[in-house]
Amino acid sequence: MQPEATTIAVSPAAPDHAALDQVVGVREQTPLQKLFRAQSFWVAVALGALMLVMTIIEPTFGSVENIGNISRNFAPIGIMALGMTVVLITGGIDLSVGSIMALVAIVAGLFLTWHHTWYVAFAMGMLAGLACGVVNGFFVAYLNMPSFVVTLGMMSIARSLAIVLSGNQMLYQFGPDAPIVKAIGQAKWPLREPLGWAPPWMPEFSSHFWALIILALIVGWVFNYTAWARHLFAIGGNEQAARLTGVPVDKIKFQAYVFSAFTASFASILLLGYNGSALNALGTGYELRVIAATVIGGASLMGGYGTAFGAVVGAAFLEVIRNALLMAGVDSNWQGAFVGVFIIVAVLLGMQTSGTSLRALTQHWLPMRRR
Repeated sequence: MQPEATTIAVSPAAPDHAALDQVVGVREQTPLQKLFRAQSFWVAVALGALMLVMTIIEPTFGSVENIGNISRNFAPIGIMALGMTVVLITGGIDLSVGSIMALVAIVAGLFLTWHHTWYVAFAMGMLAGLACGVVNGFFVAYLNMPSFVVTLGMMSIARSLAIVLSGNQMLYQFGPDAPIVKAIGQAKWPLREPLGWAPPWMPEFSSHFWALIILALIVGWVFNYTAWARHLFAIGGNEQAARLTGVPVDKIKFQAYVFSAFTASFASILLLGYNGSALNALGTGYELRVIAATVIGGASLMGGYGTAFGAVVGAAFLEVIRNALLMAGVDSNWQGAFVGVFIIVAVLLGMQTSGTSLRALTQHWLPMRRR
């Protein structure tokens, strides 16, 4: 008697496992696909479209003088946005950048009024700013304190020190090196005829703008080609996993806050020369503008993503919006409202490309409302 054949039923693959044909279709994104998925790319497109529309509506917007002014005005924000991007990639935030600017300007201004050479004054101002970054980095990286709390405290401390050191007065008597200080902050290149070779249609870009371009190229190269940057992104992606793989997390987070203070100090020195005076109110409210520029440019507030190009484009976008509102006759008091709206929209757009889509959030939220 033949034994009955045993039939083994093969159940379909479980829904939580990918079929082979699904896996085969998965491949890395091409550079063009990555470009189209980058928020900074679409911000750049929006920036170009906005400038074109404003030039058609108001021809003076596209004048070489106004383009030069826009490039000078957004450059300090862009410089600080590069430092803020590094901090945001680690999952932190730096609220003290505006106050650090004020302290740096006052310290450098004091040394100039005491008739020290310009490079000594600049060096002392930079050291004061870097000291603030060292304090921020130490408490955040080595004592594991929340970056929001630490930098909020430094924001008050640095501003208070700037007021006390200046005697709540504006400093403007910079001694014998005053012409050099102003020349550094007010320099332009290329110069148009008859002083230079540039044709009439070419804007005269400020030293602020060229400093931003050079620093952005350096930061962009670091982000793309160094192990330090890979460690930086690893920390923002998963700090505990980064520690387990041997990444010097504390050291790199410390360096991130020092670099943020460096960019704020550098921008302050440039503005000191451009203004020809030192004010303890310098940088007031710049924290919001810098954070807005980085977020609009695509940096994630949750950490793990950010680009140098995005920081520059975000800063330029904010300044073009401000300039356009002024030319359109909109009350300047509304600028903060527009900035706030753009921050919210930028975060929502960032959620679309960071694994948390708006559709998923809506589907999760609606059932809860129905209950």
